[in-house]
Amino acid sequence: MRFLHQRGFTSTLLQPALFTGTTAYSSSHVICPDQLLISLPEFCLLTTSTVLDSYLGQYIKSWKPRLSPLLALCTFLVSERHRGEASDWFPYVDVLPTTYTCPAYFTDDVMAVLPTCVRGRALEQREAVREMHSSNQDFFRSLQPILNQPVEDVFTYEALRWAWCSVNTRSVFMSHPSNNFLSGQDVYALAPFLDLLNHRPDVQVKASFNDVTRCYEIRSVSGTLRYQQAFINYGSHDNQRLMLEYGFVAPCNPHSVVYISTDLLIDVLRGDRSLDQKIKFLRENDFLHNLTVSSEGPSWRLMTALRLLSLPQTLYQHWRAVLLGQGVCEEREEWSIQAAKTICQRLRQDTHTALDKISLLLQQGDQSVQEQLDVVRSLRQEERCILGSCLEALVGTLKQPDDLSSRQPDVDTVS
Repeated sequence: MRFLHQRGFTSTLLQPALFTGTTAYSSSHVICPDQLLISLPEFCLLTTSTVLDSYLGQYIKSWKPRLSPLLALCTFLVSERHRGEASDWFPYVDVLPTTYTCPAYFTDDVMAVLPTCVRGRALEQREAVREMHSSNQDFFRSLQPILNQPVEDVFTYEALRWAWCSVNTRSVFMSHPSNNFLSGQDVYALAPFLDLLNHRPDVQVKASFNDVTRCYEIRSVSGTLRYQQAFINYGSHDNQRLMLEYGFVAPCNPHSVVYISTDLLIDVLRGDRSLDQKIKFLRENDFLHNLTVSSEGPSWRLMTALRLLSLPQTLYQHWRAVLLGQGVCEEREEWSIQAAKTICQRLRQDTHTALDKISLLLQQGDQSVQEQLDVVRSLRQEERCILGSCLEALVGTLKQPDDLSSRQPDVDTVS
C-alpha cells in the first residue's frame, strides 16, 4: 500500500482482509450500485511501456526478431525478482504467489486425471511455456550484462513459467498502441492491489482504463454489503476455462458445462457404417466443437449433431437441413436422446474413475501437487453433478427402453 501511495494511489474504500482460504478485499461501508471501487493511476500499472522505459528497454528495442508483449513482461518480472529489494517493483513482485495451480505447473499424473476435452488444451499451455523458454535462449543470454548471476541460473524454465502464469492469471485487459519494438497485440497490464479482487460468476462490474483520469477503474454494478468480500467478474467463463486461465474453479458457476470430444462421439457410434462421412460433414460445417451438456440437458449443438448422426446415408440430402434446425422423425429423435444418454453415462464413469485416482494421488503427492489435485478434483466433482442432472433430464424424455445398438442409423428405415 505504501508503494502504491508513493505512485499516486489514494483509494481507501477497500481494505485487504483475510477470508476462509484467501486474502481479498472488504469495505467497512456499504458499496452502492455504480460506486467506484478502485481507481488505479496509470503510473501504478505494470505494462510494456514500463518495461521499455526500464533498464531492459535498450535490450528489447534492439533485439530482432521483435519480442511479443507477453515475453517482454515475463522477462521484466524474472529480472525484477532476481534484483530483489533493489527492484523498484519489489513490493509488488514480493507478494506475487511463488507457485500457481495452472496447467503449466501440472505434473503428468495431474494431467492424466483431467477431463479429456481440457487435457489437450492443458498440455498445449504447458508446451507453449516450454517453447517460449527454449526458443528465446539467445535473447536471455544477451541480458547477461545486467545480471549478477549466470543467465542460465536466472532465466530458468521454472522462472519463466512463474512469470508467464503471473501475467496470465493476474493481468487486466488494457489495449496499448502498437510500437516499433514489440510484435503482436499488446493488451496486458499488471495491476497491483486490484489483482487481489476475486472472481464470482454472479457479480457484475464495469472495468476499463479511463482515458480522462488516466486510471484503471472498476465500478460495482450491484453493490456489496459492508464487511463482505468484494468480488469482480473475470468474464462469463465455465470452470474449465477458469482452471486453464486462472488456476481455480468457481463454486456454483452457472456457466459450467461438460464438453463432448469428437473421439467420444466416434467411440459411442462406431457401429455406424457411414460414421466417417458424417463426421467429415460435421467437421466441414464447423459443427464438432463446443458440443456440451449442462445440468438442464444436452446443448442445442450437441442434439443437432446427434440428429444428423442418426440419419442413414440414404438421406444425405437432408443432412444440411438438419444442421439448420430441421427436425427428424420420432424414431430418430429417440435414437438421438439415447445417444446423448449413452455419452453422459460414459463420461460419468470416466469421472468416477478419475476421482478414485485423485483420491489415491492425494495420499502420495507433496503440497504443491495436492493443491493442483484439489483444483482438478473440484472440476471433476462439478462434472459429476452436471452429468447426473443431465441424465435425469434425459431419462424423462425417453419413451423407449435403452437400446441404441438395435436402432443404428445405417439401417435405412427413416422416413
